[in-house]
Amino acid sequence: MIRSMTAFAGAEANTPQGWIACELRAVNHRYLEINPRLPDELRPLESQLREQVTARLARGKVDMTLRYRAPQGAAELRLDDAVAARMAALAHDLRGRFPDMHTDFATLLAWPGLLVKPELDQEGLGAAAQAVLQRALDEFVATREREGDKLRAAIAERLDAVARIVAEVRGWLPEIRAGLRARLEQRLAELKQPLEPGRLEQEVVLQVQRIDVDEELDRLAAHVAEARRVLGLAEAVGRRLDFLMQEFNREANTLGSKSADPRTTRASVELKVLIEQIREQVQNIE
Repeated sequence: MIRSMTAFAGAEANTPQGWIACELRAVNHRYLEINPRLPDELRPLESQLREQVTARLARGKVDMTLRYRAPQGAAELRLDDAVAARMAALAHDLRGRFPDMHTDFATLLAWPGLLVKPELDQEGLGAAAQAVLQRALDEFVATREREGDKLRAAIAERLDAVARIVAEVRGWLPEIRAGLRARLEQRLAELKQPLEPGRLEQEVVLQVQRIDVDEELDRLAAHVAEARRVLGLAEAVGRRLDFLMQEFNREANTLGSKSADPRTTRASVELKVLIEQIREQVQNIE
């Protein structure tokens, strides 16, 4: 399944642990790089959330943003009655011994343990956050796959064009070789000197070897077949296709350097244009 590396997705949910929202966005990157932005309540979950993303994605620079809002009443403070009772008993005991002692109410509230904030259900909060992230990942991957289908179609169209050019060049080769022989015969005839036996054939063989592109055409055809095969694999194939593009370029350059006919020169240029267009698409593939 071909997937694009660029995508955006989000999900949110109201849970007993509070409101949780997740946003995922990604751009092209050589490897997988995850940049989490988490509220304090979810920071203990960072490693689990990273693992969850890593299990679904292979490449791309991914910004993962989670937001959290506690449920109503969770932020309310309550008085610890046991601590307050002990403090009241102590104050009653001390009042007789220190009649001039006065205590500020605000100072009392700062006493450790007197005011208690309800504890978060960390296990429940973690499960809820992971569920929201999973929903965001489902949408994120689906978006990548939809974009990947478009990339696959664009690449397949250009691979077909490469295959057509390779077939055309193959068809021209007998005519190009015959033309080369005719030009050599004409040049040697212009020398007006008797030729050594077999000299013409030797020259023809040497010139044909210099312009022989059968091997390059075979490799280009093999690269087209391999690229088509890779496009059908159920895994991340961006790096493999990127390597193939380098091989395509090498053969197209060699074809141009060996060209002895305007048609093969134009074919080499057209191949380079197509290969560059494919390479630009491949840069977006996971």
